[in-house]
Amino acid sequence: MRRIIDNDYLTVISRLVVGVTFIWASVYKIADPLSFANAIWNYHLAPSSLINITSLLMPWVELLAGIGLILGLFYRGSILLINLMTILFLIALGSAVVRGLDIDCGCFKAGGSGKGSALEGFLRDIPLLALTLQLWFSRSRKWMIDRA
Repeated sequence: MRRIIDNDYLTVISRLVVGVTFIWASVYKIADPLSFANAIWNYHLAPSSLINITSLLMPWVELLAGIGLILGLFYRGSILLINLMTILFLIALGSAVVRGLDIDCGCFKAGGSGKGSALEGFLRDIPLLALTLQLWFSRSRKWMIDRA
């Protein structure tokens, strides 16, 4: 099992998939923080006083963590943030599904077309979590800027 987790090629592919996913998710949120704030509000989980600051900061954290993950720069911090965000997203999406909320997940096109339901987001984030956990436990440091 350790050979699979530490595989250099699997690790770099996981870094690219997860990093690009987080960068892609951040673009719309950075461009339209108001729509992202509305998407956060639809979950009815965060206090209203935190929604605006969250909608402004979280996309930048996603972007920087995604870039750090791909480049292997501040790698441990990047993968920690990505794991925490992925777990947070799964909790929020799972909560929305359990409560029967018919909302756009707000994942990729913040508050946009409504094509990404909470259930679809939840099901998409499960394999994403598997990749992020593989990255967390992998000892591979090949093709990283910071190999420490």
